[in-house]
Amino acid sequence: MKNIKTKISLILAIIGLGLASCNDDALNLNDTTTISDLAVWNTEESADMYITASYKTFSDISQVANSRGAYYDSFSDLTKSTSWDQYNHPYNKALMQTSAFATGSAGAFECWDDVYYRIRRANVALEDISRYGSKFGNDWCDIRRAEVRLCRAYSYYRLIRVYGGIVLRTDVSGANGGIDNGDNKSDINRARLSEADSWNYVISELQWAAEKLPETWPSSWDGRATKKTAYGFLSRMALYAGQWQIAIDAAEKVKELGGALAPDYAKVFQIDGGQDNSSEILFALYYQKGSLIHNYDLYNRPFGDGAVYSTAVYAEHVPTAELADMYEFSDGSDFNWSTYEANGHTNPYTDREPRFKATILYNGCKWEGRDIQTYVGGSDGFVAFSQAGSTNGHTPTGYYIRKYLQEGNTSFVNDGSWQYDAVLRYAEVLLNKAEAYARLDYATNSGKALDALNEVRHRVGLPDKTITDAPDVDAFMSLLRKERCVELAGEGFRYWDLRRWKLAGNVINGQNAHGVKITRDSATGTMTYDKVDCDGGGTRVFLDKYYYFSLPTSETANNKLCKNNPYW
Repeated sequence: MKNIKTKISLILAIIGLGLASCNDDALNLNDTTTISDLAVWNTEESADMYITASYKTFSDISQVANSRGAYYDSFSDLTKSTSWDQYNHPYNKALMQTSAFATGSAGAFECWDDVYYRIRRANVALEDISRYGSKFGNDWCDIRRAEVRLCRAYSYYRLIRVYGGIVLRTDVSGANGGIDNGDNKSDINRARLSEADSWNYVISELQWAAEKLPETWPSSWDGRATKKTAYGFLSRMALYAGQWQIAIDAAEKVKELGGALAPDYAKVFQIDGGQDNSSEILFALYYQKGSLIHNYDLYNRPFGDGAVYSTAVYAEHVPTAELADMYEFSDGSDFNWSTYEANGHTNPYTDREPRFKATILYNGCKWEGRDIQTYVGGSDGFVAFSQAGSTNGHTPTGYYIRKYLQEGNTSFVNDGSWQYDAVLRYAEVLLNKAEAYARLDYATNSGKALDALNEVRHRVGLPDKTITDAPDVDAFMSLLRKERCVELAGEGFRYWDLRRWKLAGNVINGQNAHGVKITRDSATGTMTYDKVDCDGGGTRVFLDKYYYFSLPTSETANNKLCKNNPYW
């Protein structure tokens, strides 16, 4: 890590309803000619605004606001970037060019310096709470420490999943027990923890935060981390650590604290869907019309919306056939292109389970008063992907994303988008618990694992999976992996799941993603469906060494005790 001075700028980050708008350079805590740290800590409100800066580590990788680099499902088999080298998209090159990753760079996943910057900010905030926060009381200080430590733990999670073991730098690990930021030569050279010890640190931080965080916040601070947030993240990160009982216990705590599935899956992702989602959404990034917006609708709407709204829409990411084909029929039977007609279905897209329709725009579906036409020559028509440029907003797979799009938002051209990003949902926690029960001891816990899995299925009206469907842990994990795909599609989990299961090589390496090319007979209206490769003739690559990417040269050169990962 490069030497970084303690001159830290204050971020005024909007994370929950009621927080102020972003400004990375609003205040410089060491520049007393502008405003002093004492002024920041003069009132509880200003101090709280300072504390919320730590949440910026989440918005760095928002799945609704960062499609041009951090839309992680497009590094997997579930969604496809429609660009080869436009829009600053690294996705297809990362999947098909071995030159995308090299010694000294994790390529599209490079985050070492940026995340340590977030960690240093968190460390300064923790020191400042100790220095100035006592005027607001010990409980106030502990709650704010818990927020910052949760955010710092999430930052370390971001690092570990890319690089493995981390260099631990905290507010008390520096020279003389102070902030470890590279100011002191004795702090620069520090070895990495093992991956197991790195996860243990993250887990212990979340456990501490869970004890100290409140169950709820006043309405003016809605959106800040709560006990449910901490336990929910603990259930996730314990899976990476292989600490199954911790994942189970954390998931049970979320349930005890009121975690539950909202009734309608589709409405979970709608900002005006008329449904209370507070029991399901355990943590989200909230945006606000007119002050903090993104462009999710502009970058993901179907091509035909360009004519409707007289603007260019980009459809930068589209679902693949691999994802679409995973969704069952509403009776729980599997979809299969070879047998769907014989089983009484006249159209491959009718009678599918609710999550299919809530996640994917497909040929013939209704959208804002019109029919989506993804057949060749249709208003949203298919255009083959090539390893040059982009499809110019057309789908190369026969599908468009529906999840998170705000149907009826007619002002997205001028006003942008402001739907929230559901970073942590109770549905994920249930699937985490199901996996942990299965991995702990399936022979003993099969009933509990299936119960958790089936609770997610019940929400969308699907029948139970039984011990006949999953007689052993391998069969159950196959069901679990599929359920995670269809429940969490478009939320950024698949690529990281494949890495932690050590299945990325099997699913990605030497493989291709596919689409469905539909041709329409103009005389009869009959549709012909052909499954086609959507990778433009390339073959996907995932080498064994990709499970642990290279550390940046700046770290290994400056920190003499920090060793790079093998094979780099």
